[in-house]
Amino acid sequence: MAGSLAANLILRRSPPQSRFFLQRFISQPAVERTKETVAGAPKLPAFDYSPPAYTGPTADEIMAKRRDYLSPSIFHFYKKPLHLVDGKRQYLFDEKGRRYLDAFGGIATVCCGHCHPDVVAAIVEQTKRLQHSTVLYLNHAIADYAEALASKLPGDLKVVFFTNSGTEANELALLIAKLYTGCHDIISLRNSYHGNAAGTMGTTAQSIWKFNVVQSGVHHAVNPDPYRGLFGSDGEKYARDVQEIIDFGTSGNVAAFISEAIQGVGGIVELAPGYLPAAYNSVRKAGGLCIADEVQAGFARIGSHFWGFEAHGVVPDIVTMAKGIGNGIPLGAVVTTPEIAKVLTRRSYFNTFGGNPVCTAAGMAVLKVLEKEKLQENAFVVGSHLKDRLNALKEKYELIGDVRGSGMMLGVELVSDRELKTPAKDETLHVMDQMKELGVLVGKGGYYGNVFRITPPLCFTKEDADCLVDAMDYTLSRM
Repeated sequence: MAGSLAANLILRRSPPQSRFFLQRFISQPAVERTKETVAGAPKLPAFDYSPPAYTGPTADEIMAKRRDYLSPSIFHFYKKPLHLVDGKRQYLFDEKGRRYLDAFGGIATVCCGHCHPDVVAAIVEQTKRLQHSTVLYLNHAIADYAEALASKLPGDLKVVFFTNSGTEANELALLIAKLYTGCHDIISLRNSYHGNAAGTMGTTAQSIWKFNVVQSGVHHAVNPDPYRGLFGSDGEKYARDVQEIIDFGTSGNVAAFISEAIQGVGGIVELAPGYLPAAYNSVRKAGGLCIADEVQAGFARIGSHFWGFEAHGVVPDIVTMAKGIGNGIPLGAVVTTPEIAKVLTRRSYFNTFGGNPVCTAAGMAVLKVLEKEKLQENAFVVGSHLKDRLNALKEKYELIGDVRGSGMMLGVELVSDRELKTPAKDETLHVMDQMKELGVLVGKGGYYGNVFRITPPLCFTKEDADCLVDAMDYTLSRM
């Protein structure tokens, strides 16, 4: 009886477009629902690794400590949060030793795969020798890595500032632009995400879920979204808004324009073709600098190119990067030209831990693994295969409104009405939870929280891709 009352309450509080779906799911007997998540479900590919037995605290004990001692702003995925204790390449393991295919963690921290032996060895060896020494003393690790990193960038982008995160990198990039130009106006895109500090939160135009931190001089341009945008895939039409902001929203000059090549947290939104060249042109005519936020799209993830901005045929003035470049180690970087870099000599800029030997040793190992294992090529080949299979699912299920992205940075947007593009947020949560029960982990994002973010480690295989799609197919077929 209590369960029936709870079900009716859920239905009454649900959006109209979700009630039919929820009614069907709730009306099924619990035993049948349990069977559906097991009978005939796709199996994970074979993998030759078993984690050691776990003897630590239980999930309930950890949740209790989180409630008592961690910030209430911290959230977790899934109705029953995962308790993960081990990882190896593209797989994660819970406290009971169950294996999960990680199709999301690549964007968060892991580029080469969880606990890659080469990266782990580099970290351990450097930690044994020296853990901390940045620019106050000489150490070859930071200089060697800066040289290797600069060799991956085009033109005169060769001066590197190391930080601990993408937020720090973007904050520093904005500071450099303001000092260099003498202006304070910044243009960013709606639906963007650039970090968690005051300045970067001001440029992050997603106030539906972030605090709307108002920063004076920050202007949000129309998002060049080919799926939901007013002008479809005509990038030059969207770019007119950047010019109008310069003409009517500023004094005619700007400090910088900052954008991702593919919006990550915003729902894997590819910028409309032709947008970045036109926007860069307008900004540079106004004396501003162009900042490419490569925190998520960079480091071979899109497959076709090493950097996301390269796919748009532009060369930025400043590039920021973080997350996967350290394969789990806190590491970020800002790369710019020698001329622009000189502005920081007007101030005493210093980062205590940015570029420390342990982190830069990890970064160097990541670059070597990318080359040795040809992970950019793998991202292109496997990512293309995965996108083709996801597009085939789109033809099969009306619930899938759009499949987009490049390489191993893909998005699947769910809508309850394709014509109206009505966000299917409840269905997204359900599918995500059911895929977890099948052993497949995906992320979510987008302005409405209805986009699957598929961003696995770059060592993902075709078998893994097929398993992911089969799990999504299996779940969707039972809705």
